[in-house]
Amino acid sequence: MTTDTHDIEPHREHSDWFWYVGVPAGGIAWVLLYQQLIPFSEWATALFPISRDSHTGEAIAFFLYDVPKVLLLLTLIVFVTGVLRSWFSPEKTRAILSGKREILGYPLAAALGVLTPFCSCSSVPLFIGFVSAGIPLGVTFSFLIAGPMVGPVGLGLLFGLVGWKITAIYLVFGFSIATIAGWVMGRMGLERYLQDWVRELNTGAATGLPEERLSMVDRLKVGLDQVKEILGKVWIWVVIGISIGALIHGYVPEAVMLKIMGGEAWWSVPAAVVVGVPMYTNAAGVIPIVEALLGKGAALGTTLAFMMSVIALSLPEMIILKQVLTLRLIAIFIAVVASGILATGFLFNALL
Repeated sequence: MTTDTHDIEPHREHSDWFWYVGVPAGGIAWVLLYQQLIPFSEWATALFPISRDSHTGEAIAFFLYDVPKVLLLLTLIVFVTGVLRSWFSPEKTRAILSGKREILGYPLAAALGVLTPFCSCSSVPLFIGFVSAGIPLGVTFSFLIAGPMVGPVGLGLLFGLVGWKITAIYLVFGFSIATIAGWVMGRMGLERYLQDWVRELNTGAATGLPEERLSMVDRLKVGLDQVKEILGKVWIWVVIGISIGALIHGYVPEAVMLKIMGGEAWWSVPAAVVVGVPMYTNAAGVIPIVEALLGKGAALGTTLAFMMSVIALSLPEMIILKQVLTLRLIAIFIAVVASGILATGFLFNALL
């Protein structure tokens, strides 16, 4: 037995060095791959016998950029949260954010979302990581709503389009919607509507070893196991969701939207939300549409309601979230966020 133990120790040390070298190398590879997403999508799109500026070319380029981007983000975020989870179990995390401290979690999560330059589908990996780490569901929804709705890219583009006053009002309302909606959903006790595998992941131990016995390599292995488990369950839905989003992105029915939102009738705001939900683009992609709508005479509140629904309630996002949330919870999420968007649209139309 003694000989076997001595034989194992050098092997373990060799294995440890593999992890200490391999993980940083993997991080460098991740950064290099992420930097090449746009050149890769443009190069791969050019291989197709279609014009890059056509509807089909736009759809293909969007798909070839967004799928690897979301999968790369999902891999990184789940790995990091998996490693962190080895120190902070779901129970410990919930204890940290319980009571009065949970109240602070909602605006903090919304503020993190405002500072995060992700579209709705790209925010989903962080949402999954937060849920699996035991962060209260309402707090994670505050992030999920604020991230795409009032991110820095959209705010910067909106500032250039309509000026700082309207942009500031938009920021305040978007932040308020994210904070209040997260708080409302947190009070509803919706954890039971998570998918079964997410609840099991959330309530189970991060590893079978006692926390004090975990080495750094053990924690890295926990992160890798999390990536295998979560990525294996949702990657196909990422591909399906973004495929639908790419088709919509390439074939935006702008003329139809102008007809629906060109006036100031009361029903134009809910109509804008209904039209916006099935669509998918990021803040940079929706701003040109917003500019065209305003130029054609669409009311500002109606246009902003459309913009918010496209970014915060996209169909591809819901398809990906279906692997984490049940249909009932998705319906509640849509209802709460849509109510906030409608309120914002009506208010802007009344004030401006």
